[in-house]
Amino acid sequence: MYIDIKGNKERIMFAVDHIILLSAVLAILGVLASKLSPRFGVPVLVLFLGVGMLAGEDGIGRIFFDNADAAHAIGTFALILILFDGGLQTSKRSIVQAWKPAALLATFGVIGTATLTGLSAMIILDLPLYKGLLLGAIVGSTDAAAVFSVLRNAGIRIPTKIKSTLELESASNDPMAIFLTIGLITLIQDSTTNPLDLASLFASQMGVGAFVGIAIGGIAVWLFRRVTLMAIGLYPVFVMLFGVLSFGLAANLNGSGFLATFITGVIVGNSRFAYQRNTFVFLDGLAWLGQIAMFVILGLLVTPTELFVSWKEGLLIACVLIFIARPLVVMPILLLSKFSFKASLLISWVGLRGSVPIILAIFPLIFGMPYAELIFNVVFFIVLISALLQGSTLPYAARKLGLVLDDNVKASSTLEIVKVAKSKRELIEIEVSKLSPALDKTISELALPDNTVVAMIARGEDTLIPKGSTKIERGDQIFIITKLLDKNAVEQCFYSE
Repeated sequence: MYIDIKGNKERIMFAVDHIILLSAVLAILGVLASKLSPRFGVPVLVLFLGVGMLAGEDGIGRIFFDNADAAHAIGTFALILILFDGGLQTSKRSIVQAWKPAALLATFGVIGTATLTGLSAMIILDLPLYKGLLLGAIVGSTDAAAVFSVLRNAGIRIPTKIKSTLELESASNDPMAIFLTIGLITLIQDSTTNPLDLASLFASQMGVGAFVGIAIGGIAVWLFRRVTLMAIGLYPVFVMLFGVLSFGLAANLNGSGFLATFITGVIVGNSRFAYQRNTFVFLDGLAWLGQIAMFVILGLLVTPTELFVSWKEGLLIACVLIFIARPLVVMPILLLSKFSFKASLLISWVGLRGSVPIILAIFPLIFGMPYAELIFNVVFFIVLISALLQGSTLPYAARKLGLVLDDNVKASSTLEIVKVAKSKRELIEIEVSKLSPALDKTISELALPDNTVVAMIARGEDTLIPKGSTKIERGDQIFIITKLLDKNAVEQCFYSE
C-alpha cells in the first residue's frame, strides 16, 4: 500500500489493486487468444502459456513472478475445476466402453512411459538415476485439460471409443504420475525409504481417493434432489463446492484429491437434478477460466532466456517421449485390448502433456532439490513441444489414418434443460439426426415414459403442435416435458447406439 498526497488530495493504493488489474488484462488476453486456436491450428494451452510468457520478466509486460508456492496453489485449484468439469462431461456410456483400456493406460502406461523417458533423461542430462526417473515421472501422464481442449476444438469427429479412451486416460492418469513423483522425491530425500512404504502410499492414494470420490458424489446427488435453494444462481456454486470438498477431504486423508474430484464429477454428471444444464454450462466456463489462470501463471513463472539454455536436451527427451516411449508402451496395451492398429497409433500419438507436468515440476523447486531449475525448464520445454507437435497435428493424423467420421452424422443431443414450476419436471430439446432410431416413426410408436408429453416440434420455419400420428423427420427439434428422473428413458428413444 502507498499514499500519494498531491495538494489536498490523498490517494491510497493497495497492492491487490494492481494484481486485480493485471489479472483482468491477462485473462481477457487469454480469452481473445483462444480465438486464434482454430485459425492457426495451435492448441489453446500454448496460446495461454504464450500470454503468460509475453507478460513475464523477459516479455513486453516485464512482470516479475517467481513464487513457486503461489503457482502451485493456483494450479492445483484450477486443476480441481478442470477435472471436476471433465468428470461432469464423462458419460456412463463412455466409461462402459473405455474403462478397461483407460485403466491400463492410466497405470501401467504411465509407469512404462515414465521409466523409458526417465532413463533417457538420465543419459541425456547426465543426471543421477533417481533424478532422471523423477523427470520421467513428471512427464509420464497425459494432461486432461490439454486433451479435452484439443478434442473439442479439433473440428473433427473421431470414433466414440477412441475419444472416450483418450478422455478417460487423461482424466485418470494424473494420480499415478503424482504418486510416482512424490515417491521418487521421498526416495531422493530419504534413502532409508523401502518399497513397502511406497506400496502403502500407493494404496492410500488410490483407495482413499476412490472411496471419497464415490461417497461425496453420492451425498451430493442425494442433496441436489432434495434441497431447493433460494436463488437459481446458487445451484452451480453448490455443485462446484462438492468437487472442491471431494479434493480437500481426500487430500487430508492421504488420498488422491484429483482422483476423488474426477470420480465425484462423473457421479454428479450422470445423475439428474434441477437446473442441471445451466449448472454444467456455468461450470464449463469456470473450468475455462481455471485453464486460463493456470497456464498464464505457469507462463509467468518460466523465464524464456533460461528455458532455451537446455533446448537441445529438452528436444531430445521430447522426441524419446513422443516417438519411442509412449508408442512402445501404449501400442501393446491397446492391441491386446482389441483396438485396431490405426486406432492404437492415433491414441499413442495423442499423448499431450500440459499443466500437470509443469505443476509437478514445481515440486522439486518447492523442496529446494538439486537440479530443480533444470528439471523445471526441461519439463516446460517438453510440454511446449508436445502441445505444438501432437496437439496441432491431431486432425491431420486422424484423417491420414482414416479415423474421421462423417461430419454430417450427428447424434441427438439434449440442448437445454429447465425445471418446470415445482413439479420436478424438465423441458428437453432434442434434435433428430439421420441415425436416430425415432426417424420416420410416429409419436405414438415411441416408447416414451408415462406422463411424458411432446409439447412442440420445430420443423424448418414451421411450428407443429404434435399428435400421436405426427411422423418424426430428420432435423426436427422436439420439445418434450418429462419427469426429472425419466430423462435417460426419453433420450434412448432418440439416441442411436
